[in-house]
Amino acid sequence: MRFLYYDRVTGIEKGKAIVGVKAFPLSEEFFRGHFSRKALVPGVIFIEAMAQLLGWLIIYSHDFRLSAIMSLIQDVELPPALEPGFTAEIRGEIITTTKRDSLGKAEVYIEGEKIASMERIIYSHFHRIEPEELKRRFEYYSGMRA
Repeated sequence: MRFLYYDRVTGIEKGKAIVGVKAFPLSEEFFRGHFSRKALVPGVIFIEAMAQLLGWLIIYSHDFRLSAIMSLIQDVELPPALEPGFTAEIRGEIITTTKRDSLGKAEVYIEGEKIASMERIIYSHFHRIEPEELKRRFEYYSGMRA
Protein backbone atom coordinates (compact mmCIF):
# COMPACT_ATOMS: atom_id res chain seq x y z
CA MET A 1 0.00 0.00 0.00
CA ARG A 2 1.28 3.46 -0.88
CA PHE A 3 0.84 6.18 1.72
CA LEU A 4 0.46 9.78 0.61
CA TYR A 5 0.74 12.37 3.32
CA TYR A 6 -0.89 15.18 1.41
CA ASP A 7 -4.38 15.30 -0.09
CA ARG A 8 -3.75 17.65 -2.98
CA VAL A 9 -1.42 20.27 -4.36
CA THR A 10 -3.03 23.72 -4.25
CA GLY A 11 -0.23 25.71 -5.85
CA ILE A 12 3.07 25.16 -7.60
CA GLU A 13 5.66 27.54 -9.04
CA LYS A 14 8.31 25.81 -11.11
CA GLY A 15 11.75 26.01 -9.54
CA LYS A 16 10.48 27.89 -6.51
CA ALA A 17 7.62 26.71 -4.31
CA ILE A 18 4.78 24.26 -3.74
CA VAL A 19 1.74 24.34 -1.45
CA GLY A 20 -0.50 21.44 -0.53
CA VAL A 21 -3.05 20.43 2.09
CA LYS A 22 -3.58 17.39 4.27
CA ALA A 23 -6.58 16.61 6.46
CA PHE A 24 -5.96 14.52 9.56
CA PRO A 25 -9.22 12.70 10.40
CA LEU A 26 -9.29 9.97 13.04
CA SER A 27 -9.88 7.42 10.24
CA GLU A 28 -6.26 7.65 9.00
CA GLU A 29 -4.61 4.23 8.90
CA PHE A 30 -1.57 5.34 10.90
CA PHE A 31 -3.75 6.04 13.97
CA ARG A 32 -4.74 2.38 14.29
CA GLY A 33 -2.83 1.03 17.28
CA HIS A 34 -0.19 3.79 17.19
CA PHE A 35 -0.93 5.09 20.66
CA SER A 36 -2.82 2.88 23.07
CA ARG A 37 -4.76 5.53 25.00
CA LYS A 38 -5.09 8.56 22.75
CA ALA A 39 -4.70 9.09 19.01
CA LEU A 40 -1.86 11.52 18.27
CA VAL A 41 -0.31 12.46 14.95
CA PRO A 42 3.23 11.02 14.84
CA GLY A 43 5.85 13.68 14.07
CA VAL A 44 7.34 11.56 11.30
CA ILE A 45 4.10 12.05 9.33
CA PHE A 46 4.84 15.77 9.10
CA ILE A 47 8.38 15.04 7.92
CA GLU A 48 7.08 12.70 5.24
CA ALA A 49 4.38 15.15 4.12
CA MET A 50 6.92 17.94 3.69
CA ALA A 51 9.35 15.59 1.92
CA GLN A 52 6.74 14.23 -0.49
CA LEU A 53 5.53 17.65 -1.62
CA LEU A 54 9.00 19.12 -1.96
CA GLY A 55 10.11 16.02 -3.88
CA TRP A 56 7.33 16.56 -6.42
CA LEU A 57 8.33 20.21 -6.78
CA ILE A 58 11.87 19.14 -7.66
CA ILE A 59 10.67 16.54 -10.17
CA TYR A 60 8.23 19.04 -11.71
CA SER A 61 10.92 21.75 -11.85
CA HIS A 62 13.23 19.41 -13.78
CA ASP A 63 10.48 18.59 -16.31
CA PHE A 64 10.04 15.03 -14.99
CA ARG A 65 13.51 14.02 -16.25
CA LEU A 66 14.67 12.83 -12.83
CA SER A 67 13.45 11.36 -9.59
CA ALA A 68 14.30 12.93 -6.23
CA ILE A 69 15.12 10.84 -3.17
CA MET A 70 15.37 12.47 0.27
CA SER A 71 18.88 11.92 1.57
CA LEU A 72 19.30 14.34 4.52
CA ILE A 73 17.18 16.45 6.83
CA GLN A 74 18.39 18.94 9.42
CA ASP A 75 16.93 21.47 11.84
CA VAL A 76 13.55 19.80 12.15
CA GLU A 77 10.91 21.14 14.52
CA LEU A 78 7.82 19.05 15.22
CA PRO A 79 4.77 19.54 17.42
CA PRO A 80 4.85 17.48 20.63
CA ALA A 81 1.31 16.08 20.45
CA LEU A 82 -1.52 16.87 18.06
CA GLU A 83 -4.84 15.08 18.13
CA PRO A 84 -6.59 14.31 14.82
CA GLY A 85 -9.32 16.54 13.46
CA PHE A 86 -7.45 19.34 11.69
CA THR A 87 -6.33 20.27 8.20
CA ALA A 88 -2.75 21.36 7.62
CA GLU A 89 -1.21 23.46 4.87
CA ILE A 90 2.23 22.28 3.75
CA ARG A 91 4.64 24.68 2.04
CA GLY A 92 7.90 23.73 0.38
CA GLU A 93 10.58 25.86 -1.24
CA ILE A 94 13.61 25.04 -3.38
CA ILE A 95 16.72 26.88 -2.20
CA THR A 96 19.12 25.48 -4.81
CA THR A 97 18.92 22.76 -7.42
CA THR A 98 21.43 21.24 -9.82
CA LYS A 99 21.47 18.22 -12.09
CA ARG A 100 22.88 16.15 -9.19
CA ASP A 101 20.90 17.27 -6.12
CA SER A 102 18.53 19.81 -4.59
CA LEU A 103 18.31 21.69 -1.31
CA GLY A 104 15.01 22.89 0.07
CA LYS A 105 13.05 23.74 3.16
CA ALA A 106 9.45 23.18 4.21
CA GLU A 107 6.86 24.16 6.80
CA VAL A 108 3.47 22.97 8.04
CA TYR A 109 0.74 25.38 9.15
CA ILE A 110 -2.57 24.94 10.95
CA GLU A 111 -4.91 27.91 10.68
CA GLY A 112 -1.98 30.18 9.78
CA GLU A 113 0.24 29.07 12.68
CA LYS A 114 3.49 27.27 11.90
CA ILE A 115 3.56 23.96 13.75
CA ALA A 116 6.39 22.07 12.01
CA SER A 117 9.40 22.85 9.84
CA MET A 118 12.53 21.49 8.19
CA GLU A 119 15.12 24.15 7.52
CA ARG A 120 17.29 21.89 5.37
CA ILE A 121 16.31 18.92 3.25
CA ILE A 122 18.59 17.50 0.59
CA TYR A 123 17.47 15.26 -2.27
CA SER A 124 19.72 13.16 -4.48
CA HIS A 125 18.66 13.01 -8.12
CA PHE A 126 18.28 9.84 -10.15
CA HIS A 127 18.07 10.12 -13.92
CA ARG A 128 17.08 6.62 -15.04
CA ILE A 129 13.36 7.26 -15.12
CA GLU A 130 10.49 7.50 -17.60
CA PRO A 131 9.32 11.15 -17.75
CA GLU A 132 5.83 10.30 -19.04
CA GLU A 133 5.25 7.86 -16.18
CA LEU A 134 6.36 10.51 -13.65
CA LYS A 135 3.97 13.04 -15.24
CA ARG A 136 1.07 10.57 -14.93
CA ARG A 137 1.92 9.91 -11.28
CA PHE A 138 2.22 13.62 -10.52
CA GLU A 139 -1.17 14.34 -12.07
CA TYR A 140 -2.79 11.44 -10.23
CA TYR A 141 -1.24 12.11 -6.81
CA SER A 142 -1.44 15.90 -6.90
CA GLY A 143 -4.79 16.48 -8.59
CA MET A 144 -3.09 18.96 -10.97
CA ARG A 145 -2.19 18.87 -14.66
CA ALA A 146 1.55 18.82 -15.40
